[in-house]
Amino acid sequence: MNRRRWPLLAVLAFGYAFLYVPVLLLIIYSFNESRLVTVWSGFSTKWYGELLHNRQLLDAAWLSVRIATVSATVAVILGTLAANALVRHGRFRGRTGFELLLTAPLVMPDVIIGLSMLLLFVAMQQLIGWPHGRGFTTIAIAHITFSMAYVAVVVRARLAQMDRSLEEAAMDLGARPLTVYLSITLPLIAPALLSGWLLAFTLSLDDLVIASFVSGPGSTTLPMVIYASVRMGVSPQINALATIVVALVTLAVMVAGMTMRERRR
Repeated sequence: MNRRRWPLLAVLAFGYAFLYVPVLLLIIYSFNESRLVTVWSGFSTKWYGELLHNRQLLDAAWLSVRIATVSATVAVILGTLAANALVRHGRFRGRTGFELLLTAPLVMPDVIIGLSMLLLFVAMQQLIGWPHGRGFTTIAIAHITFSMAYVAVVVRARLAQMDRSLEEAAMDLGARPLTVYLSITLPLIAPALLSGWLLAFTLSLDDLVIASFVSGPGSTTLPMVIYASVRMGVSPQINALATIVVALVTLAVMVAGMTMRERRR
């Protein structure tokens, strides 16, 4: 039995090493004193200090966080409404086309989405004068457009599996549909809403291709700044920023795991 486990454990170890060793090296070299990220010359935290004075990186990070927060929140609202329409309203005219439009961003290349959104914004500006240029608003709208599809898939699966007996019991007792939805349905699908929000937030924060099409001067997101700086050579400040992001994500995962463990008890 042990001999049979060795190949499986070796493949598992190789897979984890392939995924996480580069991240570990990135964290280690963020404390490298040398400007050359591949040459270790001693332990230092100076790059974290320089990162705090790098206005370009900090402004781009703050812009990306604001865009991701807005787009994830709106995507959850619209995605939840779309999921309710598909799960709770059965067959209706245009359902096939609605499902097609909703799931298209899941398989559509980012280049096509970015180009189509750019052409849309240019045409709207010429016709109605809005949006004025390209920046926060256009990036947020583009991110909402594709992240809403992911939220709808997550929430739709939860709604389809949910037991509706509690809702029916509440309505039998005289509760109005809106009260039932707010008091019973939303708490039951809250984990799916949170998962959808986190997924949409991550997709928005990580997007580079679409944002490159719909952004303008003064609205450079963090992935765009990192990509531009990497083309000129990796800066240790990028390693420091990536280490901070990894630390925040790890902390969030640990808090979520502890919270779920306490609820199970």
